[in-house]
Amino acid sequence: MSVAFTKEDSAETASETLLPDRPVSAHPNLVTEAGLKALEFQLQQAREAYERAQKIEDVNERRRQAATPLRDVRYFTARVRTAQVITKPTSTDTVAFGSTVTFRRDDGRVQKYHIVGEDEADPKAGSISFVSPVARFLMGKAVGDVVGTSGQELEIIAIS
Repeated sequence: MSVAFTKEDSAETASETLLPDRPVSAHPNLVTEAGLKALEFQLQQAREAYERAQKIEDVNERRRQAATPLRDVRYFTARVRTAQVITKPTSTDTVAFGSTVTFRRDDGRVQKYHIVGEDEADPKAGSISFVSPVARFLMGKAVGDVVGTSGQELEIIAIS
């Protein structure tokens, strides 16, 4: 659409207010109970940010400030709607969604990760997505099993 037919000052302003949707994974939207709460919280934050932006007098600034929260509202609404809450595993015999698994790498490093949904994964904080390569190799395995990934072997030493 030509900028001549809109209220934006320029094509640059128009592009700042029409952000593309955040990509949504093709994988099932599995989440832990905490993950669902986090999604709901992020949705609420995005709605509040959008409402704050709507109070800005200048139409161009209002549109700029509302663009990101509006995109986030669409994303988090879809993620909350499609969330499939997976309860914490009752068994620690094998690695499953929601398990915390400790493994040793070839170089002797020991790492521990909680396997969670895509939106709640944060490797630096100790959680990885169930669709990550490491998690996919570990799922269904038991303590003592050795799996190979990216040219390395991982030995599972604990599941909780």
